[in-house]
Amino acid sequence: MNWEILQLGEFLTLKRGYDLPSSQRKEGDIPIVSSSGITGRHNVAKVEGPGVITGRYGTLGEVFFVKEDYWPLNTALYVRDFKGNDPRFTAYFLKSVLTGTTSNKAAVPGVNRNDLHARKVCVTTDAGVQTAIASILSAYDDLIENNRRRIQLLEQAARLLYKEWFVHLRFPGHEHVTITDGVPEGWDKKTAFDVMDVLSGGTPKTKVPDYWNGGIPFFTPKDAADCAYAFNTEKTLTEDGLQNCNSKLYPKHTVFITARGTVGKINLAQTDMAMNQSCYALRAGPPINQYYLYFALVDGVEQFRSRAVGAVFDAIIRDTFKLIPFVVPDSKLIRAFTDYASPILHQIDILSNETRKLHQARDLLLPRLMNEEVAV
Repeated sequence: MNWEILQLGEFLTLKRGYDLPSSQRKEGDIPIVSSSGITGRHNVAKVEGPGVITGRYGTLGEVFFVKEDYWPLNTALYVRDFKGNDPRFTAYFLKSVLTGTTSNKAAVPGVNRNDLHARKVCVTTDAGVQTAIASILSAYDDLIENNRRRIQLLEQAARLLYKEWFVHLRFPGHEHVTITDGVPEGWDKKTAFDVMDVLSGGTPKTKVPDYWNGGIPFFTPKDAADCAYAFNTEKTLTEDGLQNCNSKLYPKHTVFITARGTVGKINLAQTDMAMNQSCYALRAGPPINQYYLYFALVDGVEQFRSRAVGAVFDAIIRDTFKLIPFVVPDSKLIRAFTDYASPILHQIDILSNETRKLHQARDLLLPRLMNEEVAV
């Protein structure tokens, strides 16, 4: 199938991205792509699409494909010249080449583009084979993207209903309810701290191998997801590791909030998980349940963050929850909202699991296609 040994630089040309400080970014539709993917938008493109981008340091296995014109940041390398190769195939091929390649800022073996260009690779330049392989793998990615959009729309629907009922106070029967001190009659004004248990995590000793790489997901701020559920974690614990750290095994639907690093990210645990000390696990007290707690905190933290001054939200401590307003509606309305939100979250749960399986299937197939183990 015309596979041959080349230097990577004979197949493509990589170039470092461009500076674009936040202060110089203007509202627009142009994706800004960093080493971690699309991280913002701008009104001017620096490079014509389609584009293939990867990081210059850290974990290099992440490769991003964008169809439209874009702005690659200086934390990334982008393909300046595809040399006639299929851009989508190039993205998959580069991911295959870079998987497992790591570095750090102090010692950067492999991230210098000249080093990458000199790397020997086995690749096909046959346009038909490239198109066929890209078509197979992109079918998985199209399904993954479709699921991502469905999850986004489902969660947005539940968040909008929460705002309509509990922020704008246009809940069923609101026309017949008296508002007193800013809340409907029968509702209570509290703080987030009043309505939930705030539980801590911990980390077992990192130098004890028997504590790590087991079957228990270990949630940290790095594992915070952009949708409701968190499942994939960078690290896992063994039973011994769990017994030798300050974290409990928190059940599915525990609310996690990141307290340091990326502060204020909120997720529901999609399975039983342990958690490190840079997060809190939140457990609702009656009449609040975990579903209502999740949507209320997402909205409450968003509002609190917008009003916070100075370093108030640089990190979260237990007392921070005493500053976050929390309105407790009557139990009948909480049940009505839960009846609406629970099937939405159930569908998000199903789609998330399906997406994870699609990722696994694609990532298993990718090296087999690139190693000629699977004919196309």
